[in-house]
Amino acid sequence: MRRVVITGLGLIAPNGNNLESSWNNTLEGVSGVDYIRSFDTSRLDVHIAGEVRDLKNNEFFSPKELKLFSRFTQLAIMATHEALQISGLEPENYPAEPGIACFIGVGIGDVNTTEQTGVILKEKGPKKISPFFIPSIISNMAAGNTAQFFKLKGSNLCISTACASGTHAIGEAWLHLKSGMSDIAVCGGSEAAVGEIGIAGFSRMNALSRRNDTPKTASRPFDRTRDGFVLSEGAGILILEEYEYAKKRGAPIFAEMIGYGTSCDAYHITSPSPGGEGAGRCMQMALKSANLHYDSIGYINAHGSSTEYNDLFETQAIKRVFKDHAKKLYVSSTKGATGHCLGAAGGIEACFLAKTLSSGFIPPTANLEEPGEQLDLNYVPKQAIEKSVQFALSNSFGFGGTNASLLFKKWNA
Repeated sequence: MRRVVITGLGLIAPNGNNLESSWNNTLEGVSGVDYIRSFDTSRLDVHIAGEVRDLKNNEFFSPKELKLFSRFTQLAIMATHEALQISGLEPENYPAEPGIACFIGVGIGDVNTTEQTGVILKEKGPKKISPFFIPSIISNMAAGNTAQFFKLKGSNLCISTACASGTHAIGEAWLHLKSGMSDIAVCGGSEAAVGEIGIAGFSRMNALSRRNDTPKTASRPFDRTRDGFVLSEGAGILILEEYEYAKKRGAPIFAEMIGYGTSCDAYHITSPSPGGEGAGRCMQMALKSANLHYDSIGYINAHGSSTEYNDLFETQAIKRVFKDHAKKLYVSSTKGATGHCLGAAGGIEACFLAKTLSSGFIPPTANLEEPGEQLDLNYVPKQAIEKSVQFALSNSFGFGGTNASLLFKKWNA
């Protein structure tokens, strides 16, 4: 069977505009959540979010590209640039056939431009709508424009499965490489839904934290006082590579990807299935695909969204799948530091998972003061732990009952 390794990581998050700054801040429990600055929140119940600040995108893109590329596409391209640089991939060592695949998940797409264009249509008429409107808002433009920008001529797919989009994109890219359809894939997730309509919509669902007075501690996965997730934006991109190809070109290797699981709750459009039944099946599938026993896992980067039912049901799923070993696991949610980046969350958290294995540090669950009722695992509260683990999982669950799990192995050169 073909082996697949991770040779590049690129990351843009509310708590850091590159891999190392976001990773280091996450290890230290530094939150990227703050008061919203990009628009007026006076009409809203929620005034906080995880915004990417000081992006310097006007130095990276031409004026024409800034018009054509929506923010979620810009984030994907910039994160891909970092991942390619770290991997050492240059056009001269791209595989000629079938080319580099590009799988980037997006949960929502550009709702902000859609909102603004709706106002223009109503007030000024259809002839005032930008000709760039449709090509900029559709979700597959993160993958399409990233491929065009870097001349990636392999398969090109957008996976859109709500908050599991980035994780599914990485999993499907892994299957693509395992099957021999490509030797290299750019994959992950991107999202930029922080805007008035995004905040208003999630707020009306009672899904968002209303800790407006204390934004830095608003995202508090597994905590007794959690009151909803914090909407954030960002991008996380991985370079997956067939091992022999990576070895031949002397690529750096962060970890090996050895398993992937996916399932559907088939229960409710927004609520996870009771007891995390679907999430449990998803983790079991990842273990089965890697031919690995449950007691081999040392760490889980949990979906841990800071909502009542997700944190509880994910915990119950972990306890059911891992049995007595669950109490020996380290389980943390890095969303305490980043907030919830929706379709980008899986890409960002997969980057963190690869760094966990390569660095020997397990990131903490920021802002966790006292676990809630029935939440009795080791959630690594507030402080990172120096610990080498051999196998680790990353979970993502989304509206529509969709679930995805990735399984990575520490690279032992």
